[in-house]
Amino acid sequence: MANQGPHDPPPGVIDWLLDGDPSVRWQVLADLLDAPPDEVDRVRSQVATQGWGAALLARQDPDGRWAQGLYSPKSTSTTYTLLLLQRLGLPSGDERALTGVRLLWDGAQYCDGGLTLASSIGQPEACITAMLVGLAAGFGHNEPRVPAAVEWLVRMQLADGGWNCRTVRDGSRHGSFHTTILVLEALLTYARAAGTVPVGEQLAEGRRFLLEHRLCRSHRTGELVDSRYLRFPFPPGWHYDVVRGLEHFRAAGAPPDPRLQDGVDAIERLRLADGRWPRHAPYAGKYWFPLEPSGPSRLSTLRALRILRWWRPA
Repeated sequence: MANQGPHDPPPGVIDWLLDGDPSVRWQVLADLLDAPPDEVDRVRSQVATQGWGAALLARQDPDGRWAQGLYSPKSTSTTYTLLLLQRLGLPSGDERALTGVRLLWDGAQYCDGGLTLASSIGQPEACITAMLVGLAAGFGHNEPRVPAAVEWLVRMQLADGGWNCRTVRDGSRHGSFHTTILVLEALLTYARAAGTVPVGEQLAEGRRFLLEHRLCRSHRTGELVDSRYLRFPFPPGWHYDVVRGLEHFRAAGAPPDPRLQDGVDAIERLRLADGRWPRHAPYAGKYWFPLEPSGPSRLSTLRALRILRWWRPA
């Protein structure tokens, strides 16, 4: 493994992270320790057989769904369980995940390329379309309708660079933080899976939207839009927060920009005296099981440390 640099965390914090779930260990190896790819892949493969990942897979229904629902209940349905498994690092090609993704695409309603899974929404929905694109691309589901869905998302981008799930329903023309991060994550996953629809310009414009809002502020007044954006529960589901925004900039290989400083400052303010970060209370909903108890959180600490490592490279 690489030697520690001046901005790396204390060795005791790294050891503590490596004592955690395989879904944490492989990301620590990859993102904080620059471990060899074969070592990272070996640990990542354990997500399917040990710990949180294995426990979620064991809850899959015989028909391939979770909680007998495609999109609802939001915290335990097929959509949200697969989103969590994706964030934990379940490798692409897992047959159980592919079965769930296939059921989502087959169960969705279509309109001009856009999709919805919500029974209460009759129009295509940008957030849901993004989720399904990201899951198909991330898990390797060869879905022939994905390019049309990506093209629909491209058409839905607003002049300010963002996206808003309400645009189709009520004509909203200002981007939503929640919708924008979902689409950015999906398009980046799609592009890295060798998607055929060019999305580089749309990704850059979406990041411009976040930069012009300094991750969390009104572009008109400069005021904080929502104090909840400064905390980062896991899993995030459909919710935006500054850590999720910064994770996208890092994952995209974007250079640090001074307009991201507010988000970085929010992360640093939450650091505990021992160099770890606390667990944030989860969003409302019934979850399969708690990933971590209250107190210092390996997930929060991992997410914060790799952002700071990107922000302040050695």
